[in-house]
Amino acid sequence: MINININKAKEITKDRLRKARKPLLEELDVQFQRALETGANTSDIVAKKQALRDAPSAVDNMTTVEELKAATLPTI
Repeated sequence: MINININKAKEITKDRLRKARKPLLEELDVQFQRALETGANTSDIVAKKQALRDAPSAVDNMTTVEELKAATLPTI
């Protein structure tokens, strides 16, 4: 029987989400800078960036390996 350390699995899942969100945040940073340069509204970009930042913390509430495997970033 294989025993899974759920706390370690949560950390692995958080790391996976952080790696996946890095290029998305970088692209949003570019969009944000462009919006600032043109005076466009940045609230949508800020909300998307915050949703990506919050994604790893949602893992703390997961209790099963299946939930952890299914964890994904929000679509932006």
